[in-house]
Amino acid sequence: MSYVDRVIAETEAKNPDQPEFLQTVREVLNSLRLIVDEDDRYEKAGILERIVEPEKSVIFRVPWVDDQGRVQVNRGFRVQFSSSIGPYKGGLRFQPSVNMSVIKFLGFEQIFKNSLTGLPIGGGKGGSDFDPKGKSDGEVMRFCQSFMTELYRYIGPDTDCPAGDIGVGAREIGYLYGQYKRLCGSYKAGALSGKGLSYGGSLGRTEATGYGAVYFTEEYFKSIGKKIEGTTFAISGFGNVSWGVCKKINELGGKVVTVSGPDGYVYDKDGVAGEKVDYLVEMRASCRDLVKDYADKFHVEYHAGEKPWGRVNADIYMPCATQNEIHGEDARRILEEGASRILIEVSNMPTTQEGVDLLMKNGVTVLPSKAVNAGGVAVSSLEMSQNAEHLSWTAEEVDEHLRGIMKNIFQSIHNAAESYGCFGNYVVGANLAGFRKVAEAMLAQGVC
Repeated sequence: MSYVDRVIAETEAKNPDQPEFLQTVREVLNSLRLIVDEDDRYEKAGILERIVEPEKSVIFRVPWVDDQGRVQVNRGFRVQFSSSIGPYKGGLRFQPSVNMSVIKFLGFEQIFKNSLTGLPIGGGKGGSDFDPKGKSDGEVMRFCQSFMTELYRYIGPDTDCPAGDIGVGAREIGYLYGQYKRLCGSYKAGALSGKGLSYGGSLGRTEATGYGAVYFTEEYFKSIGKKIEGTTFAISGFGNVSWGVCKKINELGGKVVTVSGPDGYVYDKDGVAGEKVDYLVEMRASCRDLVKDYADKFHVEYHAGEKPWGRVNADIYMPCATQNEIHGEDARRILEEGASRILIEVSNMPTTQEGVDLLMKNGVTVLPSKAVNAGGVAVSSLEMSQNAEHLSWTAEEVDEHLRGIMKNIFQSIHNAAESYGCFGNYVVGANLAGFRKVAEAMLAQGVC
């Protein structure tokens, strides 16, 4: 049995009830055969065994009181996966579907994503099965204060710096940071990112993931002689990431023709632009989670219970919603429809392994999320730098840094794929490029 196969088997045996985590472990480790099989240092040092095992995992009870005076209890999670190249960095997700498998999948991906940015940040992730939708500000505040009362023991500017993710926006970060400051008794702005501008936040953070994804797309397009101007995009979701993607694509002359929600998707032949982009923010703030609201307001096609993949004619597909939204059947529909030969993953692991394999086997280029969506964590890290310097950069300075980071990410995964003889396979290229930096740091630091 090869080294990779042995570690995958051992990981499966230890974590049989964690499908999302095992999915990403298989995907990453299988692509690392090209580098691991060539160099026995990795097996001798147990690099793969160590990289799939978090340095620390914490599960804790989060009791809070609702507006009716009843005590509610949720679970909190923080997984600190790797500190080989810097303090742990990764968002907090508040969503009912959150469990240890989801958090470990996100944290494992974060190791390589953070490595690709070129910044000194390690991989971590956290969250809770708490659902902020429909909760009052008071309920959210009480939950966040209880959550941070335990989490604060494990985080800090040089230890672990969480940010926001699904369900954790400016309101939640504010309440979390307020409680952190209260418990620590000092103003350590770098302990959380995604903060408001009035207390240490960075300009450009809200748009960073969406803008970064489009900057990455722009770099890829340059490599194949294509432009965003005049290109049609089908995207999913209508949250913060989708909003940023729409804004930047419109700015560069492209057109977004779909957005989606849990209830279905809308097709807007005239494009999601102008006041329609602004309306996405209103939809998100309403907590209704219905994309039908967009169809009703702007009188466009609404397709209940369906996803846009393979159902609309678009040059590019960009999933921006959540994990595993493109299954094998969706991939087959994309191939049958035949218009889009490029899938740009923006949300974390939006395509099942069956879907990725089908698309790539049939000539569709897949640009992986760990590279495409790294703009969010990159600007979060830039926020940490500003906090450490006690400075605030201009929006132009932040955007310039973001553009440069996304350009370098594309170039690094392009070069990695080329140097290992798998030119055009950006999934493998991203894993190889992200792994090499982390593995070399682990080798240099000994067994720890």
